[in-house]
Amino acid sequence: MSFSGPSLSSGGRTARRAFEFGRTYVVKPKGKHQATIVWLHGLGDNGSSWSQLLESLPLPNIKWICPTSPAQPLTLFGGFPTTAWFDVSDLSEDAHQDVEGMDASAAHVLSLLSTEPPNIKLGVGGFSMGAATALYSASCFTHGKFGNGNSYSTHLDAVVGLSGWLPCAKDLNNKVQGEEAVNRASSLPLLLCHGKADDVVRFRYGEKSAQKLTSTGFKNLTFKAYDSLGHYTIPEEMDEVCSWLSSKLELEGKS
Repeated sequence: MSFSGPSLSSGGRTARRAFEFGRTYVVKPKGKHQATIVWLHGLGDNGSSWSQLLESLPLPNIKWICPTSPAQPLTLFGGFPTTAWFDVSDLSEDAHQDVEGMDASAAHVLSLLSTEPPNIKLGVGGFSMGAATALYSASCFTHGKFGNGNSYSTHLDAVVGLSGWLPCAKDLNNKVQGEEAVNRASSLPLLLCHGKADDVVRFRYGEKSAQKLTSTGFKNLTFKAYDSLGHYTIPEEMDEVCSWLSSKLELEGKS
């Protein structure tokens, strides 16, 4: 699937990026289908590896959709192309934010969720850059719009971010304005997990992201820190994800 971003005008120059998304892997529910979650991989990865891990989790009522991001030049890697949900130079709040790329990826998530049955709960989650994209999607849902002003039309029931960060943090206050946005922010369940030994996305970025979301009105947020965890997952963390999703999506005791 391709997604053409909006035209960018800068000094008389107009550019349009085309985003070619890779293969999507689907893990069908083993029990009664009660929820669908789009799960987004990290930088340089693809949907296949995560689909295998998610299939092993004791969550029989969840359908997992694991897309693969476009391959694109990454500023962080000196322009070297790799699978990435958006371009990134560094993780500071003052860094350039690739809103066009994030919009394209959030729109791709939206398209994957849009064909699910109406009685199914919907969520988005991810690891590292995938977690950042999931949090960006949460901010678009809260605001009711993408960064380019287009309408964000799908409801989200749960957001999970592992070893990630909050992009466009400076703009979050402006997105949580008005009664409807405030209500969406306060009621949306979010789970953020981060390892204190993470040497790729430093722990402070995950911690600051959680603090920013909470202070902006995301009251239903859980932040879990793991002392010896690096930039990967461990069974203890995935157990937390399972119990949290079972609780927030009310999957327990149902078949």
